[in-house]
Amino acid sequence: MFKTIFGKLITIFIVILIIAFTVTGVMLNYFLDRIETKDKIDGLNEYCDVVNYVFVNYLFIVNSSSYNTDQKSLAENNLSSYLNSLNGLTGLFIWIVNQQGNIEIYSPRLSLPIIREYTDNSGKFMLPDSRQFQYLISEEGRSISQIGDFNGFFKQPVFTGNPEWGDTWLTVGKSYRYKNSNGKVITYAVYLNTPVPEIQANRKKVLGYFLISVSVAVFISIILVYIFSLRLSRPLKQIKNAAKVIAGGEFTKRLEIRSRDEIGELAGTFNQMGVALQNLEEMRRGFIANVSHELRTPMTSIRGFIEGILDGTIPPERQSYYLAIVRDETNRLNRLVNDLLDLARMESGEVTLNLKPAEINELVRRCVIKLETLLVKKNITVEADFEEEDMFATADADAIERVLYNLVHNAIKFAPEDGKIKITTKKQKDKITVSVEDNGPGIENSELDMIWDRFYKSDKSRSRDKTGTGLGLAIVKNIINEHNQQIWVESESGKGTVFTFTLDRTDEGDKKEE
Repeated sequence: MFKTIFGKLITIFIVILIIAFTVTGVMLNYFLDRIETKDKIDGLNEYCDVVNYVFVNYLFIVNSSSYNTDQKSLAENNLSSYLNSLNGLTGLFIWIVNQQGNIEIYSPRLSLPIIREYTDNSGKFMLPDSRQFQYLISEEGRSISQIGDFNGFFKQPVFTGNPEWGDTWLTVGKSYRYKNSNGKVITYAVYLNTPVPEIQANRKKVLGYFLISVSVAVFISIILVYIFSLRLSRPLKQIKNAAKVIAGGEFTKRLEIRSRDEIGELAGTFNQMGVALQNLEEMRRGFIANVSHELRTPMTSIRGFIEGILDGTIPPERQSYYLAIVRDETNRLNRLVNDLLDLARMESGEVTLNLKPAEINELVRRCVIKLETLLVKKNITVEADFEEEDMFATADADAIERVLYNLVHNAIKFAPEDGKIKITTKKQKDKITVSVEDNGPGIENSELDMIWDRFYKSDKSRSRDKTGTGLGLAIVKNIINEHNQQIWVESESGKGTVFTFTLDRTDEGDKKEE
């Protein structure tokens, strides 16, 4: 069960529901108990005052000489009727206790077995334990409220044997004082009792409804989690199956997941990975094809010319010419192998830069001098625009010189006869920007992102220059990346191309010159 998303989700969800509803149920039960009991106590206190009011009227009539025997008997009957009515309406046990603990008046629900149980030798019906009355009657205005067996009073079988009562009761009592016409003070207490099961009835109903709602909520939640897990697991299965396909070498596989959540983002990232892997595979195949082509073409030429010389097909007077071609092709092979080795070392992180202050303008001058033969051959004008005469940057001088050489050489290849190349160096805050611009045919927008790829050459480049290896810009990109700098190209078809890169500016070189 725990091996599937549905199993994990439903288990976690049910555990969370159980914890949440358990805590909620416990707190609900606690507060219902508190609220129900408090409300009941407040209500019983009010009933105590009402009973006391009726009892005071009864005492006034009984203790007054103004009333005859019949009237006093009627008052006693009225008090009994009231207690019976109140008992019938509320189900309360009602009794009034004097200072000695005798139960003077009580509701009829205190049946004869109870009366007999609590009748002493003198025939008086009284409370057997002084704790049941002494504290309350000792002072006027005192009140008590407790839940239990009232110090053993409700331990009798007549109570415990009744499932509606039990031995747990809520007892509320209040003490009162009455002063008759003779000045005699009578202290007494009014007790009201109700069984706790009656108090808990409403709470049980609420908890019952609560359990029903919990069951319904759990059932609905399981259905919703099931539906949600299906919606969650279905795209994940698609991703898993697509991953297997890509792992098998089919990089054209794509996902069609349109959700806007994290799974949709994962699917989008997966598709990007597929595109990257497909491009990488195409680059790998292209790289092998290009390397094979770049190696095979000069080797074929070399072999053909040497065989022509050896078998006498090429006459002696032409051998020097073809040997010169063999030498050029050998040099081209040597450059290709060296560039491949350098690029491999850069990409593997084996090249360690020697960073120190380098005078950028001086590096530009060196590159122009080295390429002077090519510039003169095509009659290309070089314009140098230096913001300052000396501009120092933290860089590996040899590596940056190679960058400049490749960029200027590339500009010479693309510039037309009698063309123009402009090299610019500028300060921008803590950076130096170096730009190499030519007025050649430019680069198509569709090719701008591919010019940094190994062996990438546009058709125009191949037609104009056969000496390049197609690795120059890839090497340039790697060198600039190793310097943690940026390089970019701006070009428009028919309007030339500008390559620009940045370096960290430093003033250490200026200080040394001073």
